[in-house]
Amino acid sequence: MPVDPTALAATSHGPARSVREVAAGQHHHRRVGEDVGMRVLIAPDKFAGTLTAVEAAAAIEEGWRRRDPDAEVLVAPMADGGPGFIDVLSAVVDGTLLSVTVRGPLGEDTPATVLLAGETAYVETAQACGLHLVEPKQRRPEAATTYGVGQLIAAAVDAGAKRIVLGLGGSGTNDAGAGMLAALGATGAGGSLDAGAAGLASLTEVDLEPARTRMAGIEFVAASDVENPMLGLRGATSVFGAQKGIVDNRKPEVDGWLTHFADLADRKTADRKGAGAAGGLGYALLLLGAERVSGIDLVAELTGLKEKASRVDLVLSGEGAFDFQSRDGKVIAGVAKVANDAMRPCVVLAGKVLIGSREMRTMGVESAYSLVDAVGETQAFADPHGSLAAVAERVARTWAR
Repeated sequence: MPVDPTALAATSHGPARSVREVAAGQHHHRRVGEDVGMRVLIAPDKFAGTLTAVEAAAAIEEGWRRRDPDAEVLVAPMADGGPGFIDVLSAVVDGTLLSVTVRGPLGEDTPATVLLAGETAYVETAQACGLHLVEPKQRRPEAATTYGVGQLIAAAVDAGAKRIVLGLGGSGTNDAGAGMLAALGATGAGGSLDAGAAGLASLTEVDLEPARTRMAGIEFVAASDVENPMLGLRGATSVFGAQKGIVDNRKPEVDGWLTHFADLADRKTADRKGAGAAGGLGYALLLLGAERVSGIDLVAELTGLKEKASRVDLVLSGEGAFDFQSRDGKVIAGVAKVANDAMRPCVVLAGKVLIGSREMRTMGVESAYSLVDAVGETQAFADPHGSLAAVAERVARTWAR
């Protein structure tokens, strides 16, 4: 659910503060002569399936303050463009949330929001086509559509947006963005653009001009850290299909459907960096002239991460699983880079730590702490807030001065 900027986020130190205050890193001023603890920046990603980035940051702060109650804490929940993108940005961007009902990945009505800030609109595509929207047993990745993403874009344009920033990630779709294009007016003959990848198989013609005409004058920004092309061994289906439910023996045919669509629409664009993001949604956005940017860099800029890092002694980040995928443009890699540029140590708290110390330090991470190792897997999932707070307290014992 998107964050209400007026909602209160309670901490264990002082009165409850608004999410906007927490994200901005505001804190109580101390009198001259009062003891000052560590200066800490807390900048986690979501812990997928258990805690949002905002909730994770609150848990880490709570645990740290148990050990170091006088700490100067700055909080900057993070996202890389996937689930939680709007949750994080709504806490720091001065805008309004527009509620929209769109078509979900399998056609069901799905609530979503657009963050409007002047003539810029922020869209979290996972709200319309996310893997989390469909129960594992109900997933049909060959039929899943991005049509709802197009509806979100249309709603933003109707609300007056001239620039649309879309966070890509966490998708349960693999339709080359054809559904999104259909929602914006694109048409196809012989097949269907809004019936998932399977609908592309029998297409004989694709006309993108109605969508391009409708979106004329709109600036698109695709925020994603996936650099894969759309097709082939490094493409959307081969690399990311399995996590959406596409079994190995189906990948060649599904990739063939996307290749067929690209041959009708624009084959050259399918080879561009980022075309494979979100099951080819990146490709469709590139067809509309989108500029591709790093999702974590965009969020870091909007949250003032670099400036905050320069003001602290230690940077804490975190996510559900700290593994090899964390190196590739994810939140932890981005936060660690900012910390290193500011010459500050970066420590990670994660549900599971699946990466060695050598790889960790290559990323710029000094140390990592696992919730599962500390409290056990059952407890980590049963009480994620309490478990994360407990691990944060343990980290503070080692790192607080």
